[in-house]
Amino acid sequence: QVQLVESGGGLVQAGGSLRLSCATSGRTFSNIAMGWFRQAPGKEREFVSSINWSGGSDYAESVKGRFTISRDNAKNTVYLQMNSLKPEDTAVYYCAGRMVGWASRGAADYASWGQGTQVTVSS
Repeated sequence: QVQLVESGGGLVQAGGSLRLSCATSGRTFSNIAMGWFRQAPGKEREFVSSINWSGGSDYAESVKGRFTISRDNAKNTVYLQMNSLKPEDTAVYYCAGRMVGWASRGAADYASWGQGTQVTVSS
């Protein structure tokens, strides 16, 4: 299992930026894939972005070109840089870790989850 702790959420105006961080412990970070998901009130949890062990990334269409995922294996941390934020990006953002190196868009494929961090974008 991997322990995950997110940080960096907050309130920002539309068009602004935030950077989320997810610090991990408990497993060799460099060998595992990581993902970011979000859940807005009354909606299903949805895939946002993922990064595999070698740095290859994937994005939901709704965030492509605005969000960037990255990882720092020396710090056991994954980041989500969010630019040009929109009110529809408002949600609780969750970091997730797989037990393998290849990423996935499916939430059920991730074994470890953080507690979530709130992102609120005002119009």
